[in-house]
Amino acid sequence: MDQTARSMRRARGVTAAGAALIGVVSFMAGCAIEWQNAQPAQELARQAAPPGSVTTGEAVFLERCAGCHGPHATGTARGPDLLPRVEDMGPRRFVNLVLRRYDWIVPPEEAGREGAAREALLDQMVLGQAGAVQMPAWQGTPRVQAHIIDLYAYLSARAAGTAPPPTLPAR
Repeated sequence: MDQTARSMRRARGVTAAGAALIGVVSFMAGCAIEWQNAQPAQELARQAAPPGSVTTGEAVFLERCAGCHGPHATGTARGPDLLPRVEDMGPRRFVNLVLRRYDWIVPPEEAGREGAAREALLDQMVLGQAGAVQMPAWQGTPRVQAHIIDLYAYLSARAAGTAPPPTLPAR
């Protein structure tokens, strides 16, 4: 093989290797640009999402709330559909309603009680002996109190349609 043929082969090899290197560098640059552009979008999505864990919230909901509101949070005879209610509710209002609110149905003849008589009536209502409690306050329940933001995240995601209903075991 003469000197010219060897030089041409070497040049073609360098050219092919150079082209491959340029291709790899271009691909990597494209990935870096795509990755860099995706970061702000992902950050905005993260900031827009309610705080808390949807998965943990689902577990708390099924454990504490599904008995009255149904396993899919769409309501039963004992509790209303939560999805339209939570859809327009911010996290602060949600926390206040769930942890602190009692809706008492007091018999009219008992409504004016004060002091010790009122406390006795409230005790009877909690025990189901008088009136009715529509929604218990969960402030004294550690599991709910510790995961109230998770519960909000779950119900908000269900209301927005970004979380599917829970998969329930077959009976």
